[in-house]
Amino acid sequence: MAKDEAQAAKRVTELRDQIRLHDRRYYEEAAPTITDRDYDRLYKELVDLETQFPKLASPDSPTQRVGGKPLQAFAQIQHRVPMLSLDNTYSE
Repeated sequence: MAKDEAQAAKRVTELRDQIRLHDRRYYEEAAPTITDRDYDRLYKELVDLETQFPKLASPDSPTQRVGGKPLQAFAQIQHRVPMLSLDNTYSE
């Protein structure tokens, strides 16, 4: 773990770059180069640093994104049976 904010800032930049690279390889190219476990470790380290050093958090961080671009290879389909369980994903 980084000891001071300058070290943390450098590591945060490295982690964001690595995570974006692995996101692209996984989501856009369907060709991951690290295991899910290794990815989760990188992501957790970034979350921990952004929590420990709130000034380093930013809206463009991978920790602030929701989803990604779907692969062009995935075609949209119509479900023959409605996926009603999706209605249960939100509570009031």
